[in-house]
Amino acid sequence: MDSFIIAIDFGTAFTSYAFSITSSQEEIEPYLKHWGQEVGLETSDTPTCILFDEQQRFVSFGYKARQTFYKWIRDSRLFFFDFSEISLDDKKFTRDLTIKAANGREMKALDVFAEALRFLKDDALKFSSINTEGRRFTADDFTWVLTVPDNWDDSAEQFMREAASQAGIVTGIENLVTALRSEAALFWCMKLPGDGFITESIEQCRMDRSPGTQYVVVVCEDIVHISVYEVLEGGELKELQRASYKDLRKKTVERNFIEFMRQIFSDGIWDEYERKYPSEIQRILYDLNYFIKRSKVIDIICPFNLGMLAQERQDIKKFFETVEGASWDEGDIRISKQKLRYFYAHSLQGITHNLREILNKDFNISGILLVGKYADSEILRNHIIEEFIDVCKVLCPSRPLEAFMKGAVEMGVYGGRISCLRSAYTYGIGVSERFDELKHREDRTFTNKDGKWFGGLFIKLGRVGEQVNPCVEQRNGSLRQESQQTFPSSSSAGGSMRGSQANRET
Repeated sequence: MDSFIIAIDFGTAFTSYAFSITSSQEEIEPYLKHWGQEVGLETSDTPTCILFDEQQRFVSFGYKARQTFYKWIRDSRLFFFDFSEISLDDKKFTRDLTIKAANGREMKALDVFAEALRFLKDDALKFSSINTEGRRFTADDFTWVLTVPDNWDDSAEQFMREAASQAGIVTGIENLVTALRSEAALFWCMKLPGDGFITESIEQCRMDRSPGTQYVVVVCEDIVHISVYEVLEGGELKELQRASYKDLRKKTVERNFIEFMRQIFSDGIWDEYERKYPSEIQRILYDLNYFIKRSKVIDIICPFNLGMLAQERQDIKKFFETVEGASWDEGDIRISKQKLRYFYAHSLQGITHNLREILNKDFNISGILLVGKYADSEILRNHIIEEFIDVCKVLCPSRPLEAFMKGAVEMGVYGGRISCLRSAYTYGIGVSERFDELKHREDRTFTNKDGKWFGGLFIKLGRVGEQVNPCVEQRNGSLRQESQQTFPSSSSAGGSMRGSQANRET
């Protein structure tokens, strides 16, 4: 039977998607959308940004949304949401949850997420049509796989299903699968040949798929997620631990770079440049993220407007005389390798510390897998190798960002391979028992035809952190979970790869 899959990797900082149409006899070959032509780039993801007009009507998404907003930044009526700047970690996901736009005004989070997913759905259907000789598709033709961050709980996932339903993605219970980003990446990397990893020696990097093998998966993005999995019989995976570290945001690299630019272009010049030309700041950061993949000296072209502001004060070369780690080179800002590494210092220290904590636990780790947008950085990758090469193998796929999408496509085709997960909640049921004046309080009693009862007791069926086996069934190549969610679900909400939720234990 043919498999029609669209996978959306909806991240807090960047978003991407891929599609695959294959027969049961063919190898899966996902087609990835490339973004950024409007800003002179070609990337496999786009910033998770969305723009609405003053009537809260959708305008644009991704690079285009950011570019349009910075062009009209003085128009306070526009609703611009940059998800990398929105903290949802401590929010309760409900239909009434609101989030603040850049202008300080609020919109319902469900509407914002739904419109983002609606755009991605329509764009993915259009993209799949273009790449299949104009064949026309509807959302019903596909199984949709939606990856979610590892620090999201089940209520947040159910929220995303509601958004997917509102966006017109979900029209049946069987055609939506959700997957943790770390598990999707590991699922893909386990099937890669040795030359699918960044290494000089092919033999050393092929992943061991023997039962009992344990891997640490490090998602190297704005929030660092570190998870531990064990390989079971048949290639299934068992989740042993999951953790997220908010204090390790890669944005410290960008923040350190911006502060360094402010140090160079002092006396308020950089602040004036930021205020007058915010779109150019984004262009510089795009260039930075491209160059920092290499652990070498980097040259960033100094924008004309920045140069003009600096030249109004003094000869631009003089700005570099009092700083270490940067120099002026005929129109380029040259940053040394040592200074570039300094930008990473806090993040590298934090990742190393937390990896050591995990490796010191009662695990038998065979390898550390680095995935995500910033696993492409030689500085980050080489640091982890230097720190842990004597303990276990350090692996990174050749395209570490694409591992999420390609793994999600595979999971959509095969229904997923996660056997055991760690429960994020304590499960149980509320019960009552006959009143006993020797052990029960009067204020929690009630009476019915059968006598006097004491209520409000809670019997635990499973505790937070315990392993759970998802009750799943395959249907048309997708995965469905029978569960009751605390977030109100629509009749069309689809399946999940994670356990249902009850009372969270604090």
